[in-house]
Amino acid sequence: MGVGQRFKSTMKRIIPRLDIKGPNLVKGIHLEGLRVLGSPELFAKYYYENGADEIIFQDVVASLFERNSLHDIISRTAKNIFIPITVGGGIRSIKDIHDVLRAGADKVSLNTAVVRNPAFIQKAAKMFGSSTIVVAIETIRGVDGNYYAFIDNGREETGLEVTNWVKKITSLGAGELVVTSVDRDGTSLGLDLELLKKVKSATTIPVVAHGGASDFINIKEAFECADAIAIASALHYDCYEKLQDQYRQETEGNTTFLKSKKTFKKVKTFSIPNLKDYLAGNNIEHRPIS
Repeated sequence: MGVGQRFKSTMKRIIPRLDIKGPNLVKGIHLEGLRVLGSPELFAKYYYENGADEIIFQDVVASLFERNSLHDIISRTAKNIFIPITVGGGIRSIKDIHDVLRAGADKVSLNTAVVRNPAFIQKAAKMFGSSTIVVAIETIRGVDGNYYAFIDNGREETGLEVTNWVKKITSLGAGELVVTSVDRDGTSLGLDLELLKKVKSATTIPVVAHGGASDFINIKEAFECADAIAIASALHYDCYEKLQDQYRQETEGNTTFLKSKKTFKKVKTFSIPNLKDYLAGNNIEHRPIS
């Protein structure tokens, strides 16, 4: 059995991705210009109740400030939702992984630490199991047409060409990839299908596509290469209108949009139930909403 074969499944997954800064759920464009949208716990619970298959929590400033501060959020969330939780941001050691899993996470997402020390993938997979170890790739297309990996939430170029990096990650025993198109993030321009084809051709492990999810047709096309879609803006701005009155904490970050109680019309929005209805109508195998 080849690396990653045991993780294959035809069941497609819908995964809300929640970017966290301090106590708040935030969202930006191209991983920048972060605006506060509300409480990550409230959004996660709402998504769980509306059919999400998993949740990704990403501390978007953890690597920059060399911290991981999601433990309390994870612990509170894990008491109320019963789907897998993946946590990323600032995880640099075996102890960090242990602490995040102990707080209630099911998987950890690694980027900066494994770019700087690829052997950490193998060490972590051996200790915690490959299915626990997710590697995140933040990628930007270069002027030469190739895709390159970045770290520190898209802030620092690594020089790693993505398909070569994917092959390396796979050989070291990671269980899953989350591939973010920084160029598309927050834009509603559509998931980058060319990028996904390149990544899928280079690996046997599950691929989670993230960055720019727009309409249902684009998501259907992305599922030809991806095993799961991680979605932020399209879900968050739909959910935001339902939950904004329940959120009161404004201790950190850009809260201007939250205080205005305006809607955001520049992003195409939809709900998980509507998306899953579409998948069912197009015979795409997925976990139905119970």
